[in-house]
Amino acid sequence: MLRHQRCSPLERLRFDNAALRRLPLDPSEEPGTRTVRGACFSRVRPQPLPAPRFVAVSAPALTLLGLDAQEVLQDPLASEYMSGSRVLPGSEPAAHCYCGHQFGQFAGQLGDGAACYLGEVLLVPDGQSEDLLRENPSGRWEIQLKGSGLTPYSRQADGRKVLRSSIREFLCSEAMFALGIPTTRAGTLVTSDLHVLRDVFYNGRPRRERCSVVLRIAPTFIRFGSFEIFKAEDEFTGRRGPSTGRTDILAQLLDYVIEMFYPEIQKKHSEREERNVAFFREVVVRTARLVADWQCVGFCHGVLNTDNMSILGLTLDYGPFGFMDRFDPDFVCNASDNTGRYSYQAQPAVCHWNLARLAESLDPELPVPRARAVLDEYESLYNSFYLANMRRKLGLLRREEPEDEGLVTELLRIMHNTGADFTNTFRCLSRVPCPAEGQEEGDVVESAVELLLEQCASLEELKAANKPTMDPRELAMVLSLAQSNPALFQLVADRKTVSRQLERLARLKELMETNEEELRVKQRDDWTRWVHQYRSRLAQECSCEGSDLQTMQEERLRVMESSNPRVVLRNYIAQNAIEAAEGGDFSEVQRVLKVLEKPYEAQPGLEQPSWMGPGGAEVQRQGVEEGSQEEGAVATSRPCIPYDSKPPTWASELCVT
Repeated sequence: MLRHQRCSPLERLRFDNAALRRLPLDPSEEPGTRTVRGACFSRVRPQPLPAPRFVAVSAPALTLLGLDAQEVLQDPLASEYMSGSRVLPGSEPAAHCYCGHQFGQFAGQLGDGAACYLGEVLLVPDGQSEDLLRENPSGRWEIQLKGSGLTPYSRQADGRKVLRSSIREFLCSEAMFALGIPTTRAGTLVTSDLHVLRDVFYNGRPRRERCSVVLRIAPTFIRFGSFEIFKAEDEFTGRRGPSTGRTDILAQLLDYVIEMFYPEIQKKHSEREERNVAFFREVVVRTARLVADWQCVGFCHGVLNTDNMSILGLTLDYGPFGFMDRFDPDFVCNASDNTGRYSYQAQPAVCHWNLARLAESLDPELPVPRARAVLDEYESLYNSFYLANMRRKLGLLRREEPEDEGLVTELLRIMHNTGADFTNTFRCLSRVPCPAEGQEEGDVVESAVELLLEQCASLEELKAANKPTMDPRELAMVLSLAQSNPALFQLVADRKTVSRQLERLARLKELMETNEEELRVKQRDDWTRWVHQYRSRLAQECSCEGSDLQTMQEERLRVMESSNPRVVLRNYIAQNAIEAAEGGDFSEVQRVLKVLEKPYEAQPGLEQPSWMGPGGAEVQRQGVEEGSQEEGAVATSRPCIPYDSKPPTWASELCVT
């Protein structure tokens, strides 16, 4: 008698693939890349990977699907299902068609070149169902595999993702969720024995890397670019969307998104135009709130093209992202972004620009004058979300004073000038107490300033940070051109970029004329002045009628410590995990995931990488220093530090493209 084989837990997932029922599906299943007209999805076949195995799983993310992480890890079929090597029962693999503006230029058809929609898993009824339905009123989670092979939208690529980039996406998706920032989720990370060549730094020196797949989870992965498939010929590039003129499909897609993901708007508005205006306003609100959240944790997305903007206001597509170490408004995390279009300080304006492109795509469903009126609300919405977040980060909870904006602006100016670490500086501020009777003001301020000075950059670090990125000869030529031929200068140079380069030169000259001692005196003076200003503002909090100082201090500390993370996914933390994994050791990926799941808390036993011994001494890493198991893996003997410390000096050399 044959023994009954135990069912895989993944085979129990309840699929209800509404997107493929409600939206046009490309009838062709021919292989190879092609233009897909009149459709929102194309059917695909995930390509099997040899010897798939788990690198890590996120238990909280899998819970959304009603799955137990340990049960999944122990299932011999799970890695095959989660790599696309085996097709899940009930799933309908497909790729989504979308367009996008990339670095300000319309790129035409893009689409899921490496991601594969599997289907939509119905929410599992439990005690949290009501809360989940508020977060996700569709009652289902779209799941997709990123890196599972070719689709009609792969263009010249191979539809594969590698271990390096997959680790970054997996960890950052879950880190952002734990920080309380709207995001797509990552449930599993699988690697394999298939290798592809990748030229990581675009320098003509490719290396072999393992193909890997991330399971991504969201209510939907529909994005601004999903509506750009209807775009008429672009006046600058001459490109057009593959479904230009198909206003019938535009209406169909818009109806689907509103009815499925914004049901309250659908119920409230019987008149179509008013419904569409309300929908666009909600997207504007969510986008403004999202970018305010990013700014307040020092997160830089890196590639804020319209095809990377979620229609639900989620953080979408983790590529060359970065959390700032030293605060710099001009921080650019993507080494390919030569003009700084997607710098940290540019993100709010870029998101507004992207919303304007979405509005254009919704015409005639959304009349242009109505869209412009809604877009005019964006700046004030963003400012209110940003300032509310900053008040919580500073522990200003009981009053809203006109000088608060200036207090924040001055804090950031000093952080920039002193090269202060963004994450740790805010964490230090909870150690600045409210004024109280019997306190010696000078001692309290001096103690606070000493903490803040520990987070500041050295003279050599500031010199390196302010070195112009433009070649001096090129800069001199451009400046000469600005004087001799302004019209030609406008064509070949970007005025903002040149201005930033000149500012760096001026700051570098100033630094070259000082020494470390003089710099420290200046940094101390700046921070002393600001701490006095901050303490004066805290005194106003204490003066609120009925305030009990101890109760207020406890509340302030609780809010600040839940608003200012101890740990974020700095690039060097991700790099350590990547290098260990490329050497065959996945434990650091798993350890970092645990740390990032509770970013606001101290976690005894998880303060530092697992290869660090007592007192921070580095233990030799098996499989990396002693002989890598991964061809092309990067061996390292860098000293490692606790996760919540300032980054090591080598972190500034990391280049993400």
